[in-house]
Amino acid sequence: MSTGGRWQDQGANTEPDRHRWPHGRYCDAVAAEIARFAALASDVDPSTPVPSCPDWTVADLLEHTGAVHRWVTEMVGRLAAQRLLRADLDLGLPDEPAGLAAWLGAGAGPLVATLRAGDPDAPMWAWGADRHVRFWSRRMLHETTVHRVDGELAAGTDPTVDAAVAVDGIDELLENLACAAYFRPDVRELRGDGERLALRATDTGDAWSIVLDADGYRWDHSVGDATVEVVAPAGALLLLLYRRRDPGDDRFRRRGDDALLDRWLERSAL
Repeated sequence: MSTGGRWQDQGANTEPDRHRWPHGRYCDAVAAEIARFAALASDVDPSTPVPSCPDWTVADLLEHTGAVHRWVTEMVGRLAAQRLLRADLDLGLPDEPAGLAAWLGAGAGPLVATLRAGDPDAPMWAWGADRHVRFWSRRMLHETTVHRVDGELAAGTDPTVDAAVAVDGIDELLENLACAAYFRPDVRELRGDGERLALRATDTGDAWSIVLDADGYRWDHSVGDATVEVVAPAGALLLLLYRRRDPGDDRFRRRGDDALLDRWLERSAL
């Protein structure tokens, strides 16, 4: 499925990707995140609302995440050249919501085994910029991490994200966000007149510069003057970009034009 027009070329990093992990490391991390998510979900009532996903319960969250895992397992296993429809797959959903946490956990083995068996350089369909098997090991780590955070918020616990995961997750989001325009049209409105949003991680020293131009956005890891700057630990910055943290949270130090930050968050929401 096409992402449409020249927006396929937007969002590119102007320097080499310094944070990307080897494929096998992503596979290891995916397995760990799914296990963590399934364990916490087993202690939460499936009918509990998920505050970070309006209109969802924990049951909805588990069903969505487990379905994505099984969908990706099938696509990577087939090296699908086109997007498969989840509706066409037998997901093996449990009869009762109480079984969803175990069902989520049971999907980890086939997913990780399929990812590990795949050649990371093999071409296949992906909605993002990197249309190879390696896209999916990386995407599944960050997809699962963010939804594990949703589960922890529903459980009333304060979520954390490992700094290295968060740094790569910010890169991964910025690399692929423009390609999401076909299912999140507001992404096309991430344009401007050279305004610059800067992010700086206090715990790792990493930085990101996002510039809004007339044709879209571009980004790199440079440091300099910004229209608005946000400073926080890497994990908090990742959750801010995914709108799992409020920009008014005490974890963030902001300087400059908050309206630009609000505009970015509103139009980049996945």
